[in-house]
Amino acid sequence: MSPIDRFERALTAAERRVLKGLSSPARIQAFLDGIAYSTDEFYRCPLRVLRDGKAHCFDGAVFAAAMLRRIGYPALILDMLSNGRDDEHLLALFKAEGVWGAVAKSNFVGLRFREPVYRSLRELAMSYFEQYYNLEREKTLRGYTGPLDLERFDRLDWLTEDGPLDLIAQRTDEMRRI
Repeated sequence: MSPIDRFERALTAAERRVLKGLSSPARIQAFLDGIAYSTDEFYRCPLRVLRDGKAHCFDGAVFAAAMLRRIGYPALILDMLSNGRDDEHLLALFKAEGVWGAVAKSNFVGLRFREPVYRSLRELAMSYFEQYYNLEREKTLRGYTGPLDLERFDRLDWLTEDGPLDLIAQRTDEMRRI
């Protein structure tokens, strides 16, 4: 059974109805915009995001990557890197007609959705530069990683279990930084 099938089998009827509406990247973003921003210091798997109705940046990107996978895109995430005086930010990536877009959860609207109009991941990452700043209003975006395909973690049931998310976070820390 595929990871998506296992995920779908774990859903209640009400949860299936919610997911039925998540049929495009923009609708996935709208769902993330409609749930609470979590300040919890632990990671939620996509199933738990759906059940708890809240997510932080990491949870939101992993959830979005899972939902993008459900509708035919690869489950890709990208980590945006700060200068060390701010948090990193995670995006779920999608490509449409050869150009990149992103879905993201943030407590700041400027760090969320990007339409698929960016020819490269660098262009996409740079589109966040002006809005990527800390509480001192210092612009802090300094780099990004390449995309990480979450399919590599399928054997760990990352869609329905919280435990594998620590390994995903660790892998993003080990990736080549651009």
